[in-house]
Amino acid sequence: MSASTSVKIKPIGDRVLVKHVEESEQVRGGIIIPDTAKEKPQEAEVIALGTGKKDDSGKVQEFEVKVGDRVLISKYGGTEVKLDDQKYLLVREDDILGVIA
Repeated sequence: MSASTSVKIKPIGDRVLVKHVEESEQVRGGIIIPDTAKEKPQEAEVIALGTGKKDDSGKVQEFEVKVGDRVLISKYGGTEVKLDDQKYLLVREDDILGVIA
């Protein structure tokens, strides 16, 4: 996905820009769940990577994720940003719990 070229946010350091993957199921047991009552999804897609975290010697460490990966993020981690009516989340790489295979 080339979404990183259209997004005007370039993360710095060990930060990663992700976008929540929306749940397609909105009806459970015949009841429509309003958006305000839904739990925030923990699954997201990596949109852009920062410049990388530096170790003690000043060498930049590579990210363990790449653009396009579907990842699980910590429930309350990151900072939500809104750009062009799209919501994104800036998280530290440490807030990414795993990559969905």
